[in-house]
Amino acid sequence: MTNDPLLSLRKVSKIFGNGHYGLKDIDLDIAAGEFVSLLGPSGCGKTTTLRVVAGFEAASAGQILLGGAEIGHLPPNRRPVNTVFQDYAVFPHMDVAENVAFGLSVRGTPRAEIRRKVGEALDLVGLADKAKRPVSALSGGQRQRVALARAIVCEPQLLLLDEPLSALDASLREQMQIELKNLQSRLGTTFVMVTHDQTEALSISDRIAVMQGGVIEQIASPAELYDRPATRFVAGFIGTMNLLPGKVSADGRLEVPGSSLPMPAEAHGFGAGSAVVLGLRPEDLEISTASAGIPIRVENVVFHGRSLRVIGRIASGEEMILDVPRSAAAELPAEGASAVLRLRTGAVPVVLPA
Repeated sequence: MTNDPLLSLRKVSKIFGNGHYGLKDIDLDIAAGEFVSLLGPSGCGKTTTLRVVAGFEAASAGQILLGGAEIGHLPPNRRPVNTVFQDYAVFPHMDVAENVAFGLSVRGTPRAEIRRKVGEALDLVGLADKAKRPVSALSGGQRQRVALARAIVCEPQLLLLDEPLSALDASLREQMQIELKNLQSRLGTTFVMVTHDQTEALSISDRIAVMQGGVIEQIASPAELYDRPATRFVAGFIGTMNLLPGKVSADGRLEVPGSSLPMPAEAHGFGAGSAVVLGLRPEDLEISTASAGIPIRVENVVFHGRSLRVIGRIASGEEMILDVPRSAAAELPAEGASAVLRLRTGAVPVVLPA
């Protein structure tokens, strides 16, 4: 993977006929060989971004560059880009090999080269023994592999994936996530995937662009998004985060409902009187036997396999969640009892502008 961007979006906007902004001044650089996911709730602009890059939608403003060349004026069939769709879009009247060969045949590729490339693509996706199988006889996971093979056989510079695993059941989806990342690593091709599933995005992406309201809220590695969200939306969207209103005191401490906490060294730019939001991950909290901390009333204790999730509420009404190991079950307060929460040693809270 190089540091030079393969795909660059410069101030890209999309305005639909009703005046609604699907995208607002999107700036995005994706390097050659990266696996980047566009993540967000329905209507955030992630699929519109993919469609604009593919050429299925025309951008209303801005530039789309691939390898430094403007491609925004090119029709989809002239862009060195392929797309894998949520519904696979395989041809039911063709067998597996014919499906994979379709794009090469349309290009007029010699038959011997088609056979070689189709064989290589099917081998990559683990379907070499099913080349003559009707696609109607395949499982959902196998059909998705056919769609992947058909997309990569033409050797695109960029592969776009629109919710490629959402139609699969949970266990198969997890298996295909691993296969998809392994395939991308072997090919070295740049993948851009749209998904609403944050677990999927966090599992297989080099970087994730979190979108909301037609803009990119933050683009970063999975670890950075989780540990250092840049906005309140990202903090609340990625994983589970307790969000408390707070204020910076004259002596530089964080005043939150029911407690006063030291300002993390990692938090910068918050002067005395600044209104802030304090973010605390459930795994970064523990029940304290001391009086110092955040007082809560325990409402529920929920079984979560290897851990227990404690759900409580502070006096000002905000819900608080913490995760504790099952081995600590005997030490937990009963539902309805009062308790005090504190940060685990080494845990760093997130501080954001209010």
